[in-house]
Amino acid sequence: MQMLGLATGLMLMAASCSKSNDDGGVIPPVDPGSTTDIRGSITKDESWTKDKVYRLRGYVYVESGATLTIEPGTKIVSNNDSAGVLVIYKGAKINAKGTASDPIVFTSAESSPKPGDLGGLVLVGKATGNGNHANLEGGVNDAHKDFGGTDDADNSGVLQYVRIEYAGKAVNPDDEVNGLSLYTVGSGTTIDHIQVVRGLDDGFEFFGGSVNCKYLIAYNCADDDFDMDDGFHGKIQYGLSIKDPAFTDSKGTTGDLSNNFEVDNTNGKIPFSTTPMTTPVLSNFTAIGPNNAAGTSADFGYGMRFRRGARVTLANSIVLGSQKGGLIIEDDQTQTNYKSGESKFYNSLLQAITKPFLVLGKDSTILNTAALTSLTLGTNLSQLLASADDAGLSDPFNNAAPNVKPKAGSKALTIAGKFDVNGLDNAFFDKTTFIGAMDASNDWTSGWTVWGK
Repeated sequence: MQMLGLATGLMLMAASCSKSNDDGGVIPPVDPGSTTDIRGSITKDESWTKDKVYRLRGYVYVESGATLTIEPGTKIVSNNDSAGVLVIYKGAKINAKGTASDPIVFTSAESSPKPGDLGGLVLVGKATGNGNHANLEGGVNDAHKDFGGTDDADNSGVLQYVRIEYAGKAVNPDDEVNGLSLYTVGSGTTIDHIQVVRGLDDGFEFFGGSVNCKYLIAYNCADDDFDMDDGFHGKIQYGLSIKDPAFTDSKGTTGDLSNNFEVDNTNGKIPFSTTPMTTPVLSNFTAIGPNNAAGTSADFGYGMRFRRGARVTLANSIVLGSQKGGLIIEDDQTQTNYKSGESKFYNSLLQAITKPFLVLGKDSTILNTAALTSLTLGTNLSQLLASADDAGLSDPFNNAAPNVKPKAGSKALTIAGKFDVNGLDNAFFDKTTFIGAMDASNDWTSGWTVWGK
């Protein structure tokens, strides 16, 4: 690893380090002379402290056996010319324990920040996956392409109260770095209170693994907010997905769309039935789509896109403003999973601009749109809303300052969470008396998040 104090551009860095936080206070600039460039590999235990700014130059790898500790309040930055990527590789650990009043922030060092100035944060573990992706995406070097193993209890460390801003690095089509990429990360890892802001690609992508997470926010990211594949079989509770109607990544002629949730088992190069299956169990999400606002990008798609053999349980949640469709079930294997109850959109609320329920695929004899609608609104106890207002959230479509707290007497508060199917009875899940990401009194986003970017 090479660490060099910056000798030039000090005034620019000072300006970029001073900004307002949500509480109206000013984050004081760090002495530019204390800014340190980080390159190459970290091969032994190391600590980053909040009295310095750390600038990632290209790909930085924390190697097996080393632990990178990041102090609360520390800022890690990147310039557009290098789009720094921090990779915590197999056998390494990160110990990044921010606090609500002192979050750890990965962000742009540019005076006019934009998506892609930062590459992103990547954790690579030794848990199981199904081999759908042979290598890490995003242009890592040959020594760090492999991922996966046999230890579902593997521990890659701790991420708490961490904000990742302006991330995303497109190396080639379908070969990108996301805000937070999790490759076969094990359940021994602690991940909670993470916000990905204005990312150029996905907010969070889970490539296999068994990691469990709470309190995740994808805000104004260009592609999918929660993307899961490669046999991911972890649990997540309390999540926010909020879309900027005008912002999507470049789709070209791929036919791709930007969704709140996109969940696959494989991409079709190996059978959709390959094990371990992608079987996430998700509860208490609030997902806010474009809602047909003026200037909505034509590349916005669905609230929930379940396909390619995925088995998904999304429960006790609220999905509003979906543009081209709400709940989309594709291909015969995914249809079979939903019809059998292995997948469920359960005890939840849905509102979509068009096509709230849609089945895509050649084999409509398994599950058609009418049957999907009946099953979801009947057995699965979910409700279709005529208007987003019927959910009773305070101000969910105010993108600059979204407020997803439920109003008194709203459906979000009067419908109790149900935790009685598909692994929802696991002790990991808080058994809530409400649905959606939060109740009226506990705003877990307060203090450490940012909006209006």
